[in-house]
Order: sequence, then C-alpha cells, then structure tokens
Amino acid sequence: MTERQTDRQSELQGAIARIGKTLSGVVVGQEPLVQELLVALLAGGHVILEGVPGTGKTLMVRALSRLIQADFGRIQLTPDILPSDISGTNVFDLTSRTFTLKKGPVFTQVLLADEINRTPPKTQSALLEAMEEQQVTLDGTSHPLPDLFWVVATQNPLEFEGTYPLPEAQLDRFLFKLVVGYPAPAAEKQMLLNAQSGFEAKRLDIGQLKPIAAANHILAARQAVKAMTVQENILDYLLALAHKTRQHADLELGTSPRSTVQWLAASKAHAWINGQEFVTPDNVKAVAMPLLRHRLMLGAEAQLDGLTCDRVIQGVLDSVAVPR
Repeated sequence: MTERQTDRQSELQGAIARIGKTLSGVVVGQEPLVQELLVALLAGGHVILEGVPGTGKTLMVRALSRLIQADFGRIQLTPDILPSDISGTNVFDLTSRTFTLKKGPVFTQVLLADEINRTPPKTQSALLEAMEEQQVTLDGTSHPLPDLFWVVATQNPLEFEGTYPLPEAQLDRFLFKLVVGYPAPAAEKQMLLNAQSGFEAKRLDIGQLKPIAAANHILAARQAVKAMTVQENILDYLLALAHKTRQHADLELGTSPRSTVQWLAASKAHAWINGQEFVTPDNVKAVAMPLLRHRLMLGAEAQLDGLTCDRVIQGVLDSVAVPR
C-alpha cells in the first residue's frame, strides 16, 4: 500500500470512529450495538434490530443515515401493505399515453423496514430480490438500486399475535441480528439529562447532527474492507466453526455456506474498523454471535432443556481450536 493510500485509509477509519462516537452520544448506552451496526454497514450486510419499543432502534438508523449523508427511507410494515407499496409500480399516464415508473420506498440508500414481522410473507419476499440482488424487477424490467443500498429491519420480540415470523431463507439474507436491550441506569440517566438540555430525537432533521462523512466515503471504506488480507489458517478456522454448527447435536440447522462467506466479510470489517491490517481469530469470534443467532435452529430437546442459540454459539467458539 502506498503512503497516499495509507493516509486515505487512516482518514476513512478516523471518520468511521467519529461516526461511532457521535452515534453513541445520540443513542446513549448502546456502544457495542453501534459498533456492530457499523461493522454491518461496512461489510454491506443487512441487519435485523430486535428490541422492545422505545429502545432507540429507529433513532439509531435515522441518526446514522444523517451522519453519512445517505438518502433515508422508512416503511412501516403492517398486514395490509402490498409488495407494490415497497417496490413501486408502473402508472399509466393518460396525457402521454405511456407507463411511467412510480418508485417505491425501496429506492433509497438506507431503508428502515419497521416491524418486518407484521407484514405477510408475500410482502416480506418483495424485499428478497432487493436485498440479495440489489435490484427491483417490475413488469419484467430490472431497476438497479443505489450502490449503498442497506436495509435495517426492526421487530418486537414480545408481541407475536398477528405476526408472520420470517422464513429461514429470508433470515439468511440478513448479516446480523442485533438485540437491543435496555441501557444501564447511568446511561438512562444521561438520556434524561440530554432531554433536559433540549435534545429532541424527533428534530434530528433540523441540524442537530452534522454529517461526518458522505455515502461515497462508505463505499470507499467497503472497498478497503474487501481488500483486507486474510491468511489461509483463518479461512480454515472459519470453516471449522461452520462445520461444527452443522454437526452439533443440539442444532437442527447449522450455518449455510452463504453465511460463512458473510462471516468472513464481517470479520474483515471488524478488523478494518479496529485499524488492523489483517484478520485474526478474535475478529472472527467478535462477530459470531450477531451473525449466527438468527441462522441456527435449535432441536426440540434443546428447546425443552431451555438452551439458547447464544449458549450454543459460545460453546462452538470454545470447542474449536484457535489457529496460531
């Protein structure tokens, strides 16, 4: 890498660090979550944010899109939403007697799909092509989405009545499932102090947050992440972990080859954000929990025994020898 490239990379890493610090100041008490969200952004992987209402999920995504000057779109998913409400439709113009494309909210750079499990499978699947192929097909014509296109979906873990759980095929499209918990008491007190000093989450659009980077900086950072060095022993370590999940006695479904590829991308993004020049086993371990917890399926006996996917993942990480 030339001196100029090194300086450019340091500049990008500095910008990402400032974005993380600023975002942690907006969504107080969620620093690890912010870090994982940035890893997913730089790996180009979509995210599920799962948490009870009022924990700052929407605020986090809105604030991040503002900090990187990305176009932001939001879909409030409900049982009566149709696929065309997401992707758009061709409308006949009586004046010109031609069809014109009326783009749906999916044509944006950062898309927040709010309460994704409240819309029927037919509508959920409308996001599949967009998420996997970064394009939308309407009436046989493919329409490309922006290069930065990134989906963050939210869901409530408590209310199941009237919901439609995502099928495994769609879950596998998400790089991470991040669990948004309650902030610690000190962090929640800081939220109250922020509100007392005039901070209003609903007024982000009037300039309380100053952009730190631009969308093209994020795309440049993604290219730098892709170029990260990965030694063969790290690839073998990843494969050993993946195979371990497929042979695990407590699991009915292990991780897919597609998710193994995504695991590598997330490990590289985690290493890059931390200023490393190559990926280490610690990077692989750091992203394992959010990457695997929505992909693994527990067996019936494991569920009866009260086992959780997080415990199984930790057991897998502990049981596979780390390369030296």
